[in-house]
Amino acid sequence: MNFRFCKKLLIIFAIFSFALCAIFADTTYKVEKGDTLYSISRKYQITVAELRAANNLSENDVIKVGQKLKIPSADISAAAALATDNKATTTSSATLSATTKTKEYTVVKGDTMYSIAKKNGMTLAEFMAMNGLDNSSVIKVGQKLKIAAGSTSSSTTTKTTTTTTTTNTTTTTTTNNTAPDTRTYGTTVTADKNTIWPVKNPTVTQVKGKVGGVQLSAQVNEPVVCIREGTVMYVGVYRGFGQVLFVQSKTGVIYTYTGLGSVNVKKGDYVVFNQQLGTAGTDPISKKSCINFMVFQNGQPIDPAKAPRN
Repeated sequence: MNFRFCKKLLIIFAIFSFALCAIFADTTYKVEKGDTLYSISRKYQITVAELRAANNLSENDVIKVGQKLKIPSADISAAAALATDNKATTTSSATLSATTKTKEYTVVKGDTMYSIAKKNGMTLAEFMAMNGLDNSSVIKVGQKLKIAAGSTSSSTTTKTTTTTTTTNTTTTTTTNNTAPDTRTYGTTVTADKNTIWPVKNPTVTQVKGKVGGVQLSAQVNEPVVCIREGTVMYVGVYRGFGQVLFVQSKTGVIYTYTGLGSVNVKKGDYVVFNQQLGTAGTDPISKKSCINFMVFQNGQPIDPAKAPRN
């Protein structure tokens, strides 16, 4: 390949990488005229609930031009915890506290759920579950909360650029990901015929790391179906995961379908077993047709193979 052409490519890649870092790193955003929490969340490919939690905003708070908002790192487990309807929780803070060593923390001015969790080495999902907090919670100065004693955590951010096209009831997404594949893969097995999955007869590959789950092989544009009835809590592009769909069961468990090529349901819909939710997408790194599937209970990942089915 021509040396000058290679040099140009390297320069373009460096500029593009710098732009991605500027867009997706932890940052502060200054509200502009016409901004809404929704539009800002789409810009940074996180959820509105995460923006609220990071800035200690209630559902009734209105943002103003010039206001500075903290933009948290994308964390799909936190997004799942915050998407959960507070009427359907299955694990109490008392139960979690009984299994984890805790100490008391007093909220000070400027604290948010995100900042407390981060500076005490916890994930937001862990912190919320430990204190019985939910997507409508707003903490107050002087409030006594529990934190884990001696816990540590780390986070990895995947940089992603996404183009989304919406037509009527179907949303189609193309995700370009230039970052290396940071996922850790475990055992690959042929799906148990007695286990119901969102796609037919997939090869199941365990995905390990901060957020566990499975990658399911699929045919190109294969229908992705609901395996547990519930309410659609979130539909949209989520940073590092492409087009994402959260379905919450009546028991509060969140079923997370990610890497979808298209989605034909919307937030608030009640979906039933075997109903088509969308179609399988193409993994931006491996270029294979597949989806990634995760299940969360109180923001904590559970084994997708063991999660309840209808």
